[in-house]
Amino acid sequence: MPIYHTLGGIPRKRHIAFRKPNGGIYAEELMGHEGFTGTSSLLYHTYPPTTVKSVRRVRETKYEADPDQTLRHRHFRTSQVKPGGSPTLDRIPLLFNPDVAMLYVEPDENDAHFYRNAQGDELVYVGKGSGTLETVFGDLPYQEGDYLVIHRGILHRWRLDLAGELNKLLIMESRGHVRWPKRYRNEFGQLIEGAPYSERDIRRPLTLKTHDEVGDFPILVKQYDGLNEIILDHHPFDVVGWDGYFYPWAFNIHDFEPIVGRVHQPPPVHQTFQGDGFVVCSFCPRPYDFHPEAVPAPYNHSNVDSDEVLYYASSEFMSRKGIEFGSITHHPDGLPHGPHPGRAEASIGAKYTEELAVMMDSFRPLKVAKPAIAIEDPAYHKSWLDAQHAQFNPPTS
Repeated sequence: MPIYHTLGGIPRKRHIAFRKPNGGIYAEELMGHEGFTGTSSLLYHTYPPTTVKSVRRVRETKYEADPDQTLRHRHFRTSQVKPGGSPTLDRIPLLFNPDVAMLYVEPDENDAHFYRNAQGDELVYVGKGSGTLETVFGDLPYQEGDYLVIHRGILHRWRLDLAGELNKLLIMESRGHVRWPKRYRNEFGQLIEGAPYSERDIRRPLTLKTHDEVGDFPILVKQYDGLNEIILDHHPFDVVGWDGYFYPWAFNIHDFEPIVGRVHQPPPVHQTFQGDGFVVCSFCPRPYDFHPEAVPAPYNHSNVDSDEVLYYASSEFMSRKGIEFGSITHHPDGLPHGPHPGRAEASIGAKYTEELAVMMDSFRPLKVAKPAIAIEDPAYHKSWLDAQHAQFNPPTS
């Protein structure tokens, strides 16, 4: 994250004594990527972050694949997920490979524990709902349409707005570092002119609440494909100040500025994030192509070295029929896919789309997790033949 940020109080120089009012020194902690060479921040704790009273393995989280490996297009309806539970403990795995996993949850309770993912960055898309992500770096309020980037190792706790709409959270768990696409950055790390967003669109923690409390504080750490409980002898949000480039941040999908052209633009123009082995794109409301003979619907294509996954954050999508808000489609490598019957013709002459969707393309094949089978539309792979998909519905513009 190439924006320097600081909150709270910090000493004049790094690695010098930072004194407490009582004469003791605050405990300094460096947190960041790639050892001592990647993006990092220095945090100053009231208590050492190492004072652990007990540890135990809580449960395993290794993903299990659908044993049916038949190659086909697949469709999952998150509207069939049973709502409720914890934002961290009750996530349902849907798709995964060694680089990235996609999970989903509709939580209705706040966690008593603190949470840290030590084996992956988390990119969370907020389909519905709002709240505050409390973190060791400060509070980060979130709302519908937000992407929350929570780098590995960042201690946090979800505080849902329980009086508002139920949270619907799509989680992409990355083994690598989630970041801005390289082509959007200059050699200094600044977002360039022509990128579909700028630093002004990035939201960072702005309020740091320091807790000076002792007792038993449970932290759940995801590591080694399992959840591990660590009991700390003090409140883990005891930071009095920090500075650096490593912290959680938010970006709202409605702040993405779509790139349009005279004829259909390919999906890379919608890229929003880059990971190791995958990319994430945002399909947003935008004018359609303006060549008088343009076909705005995407052409048939075969991604011969990637899988395509789409989360539909609205019930409208130019090339699809039979999907709904919260639908997830998986178009695997090895099969061509494209617009449903009638959708290409229907798009001609249309001026605008209100579609909203999050796309994740992985460069290694994805496996379907066993829990996803319960919410699958088993006939989706035949939908290009199904009469209900072949109806010609003139577009609204």
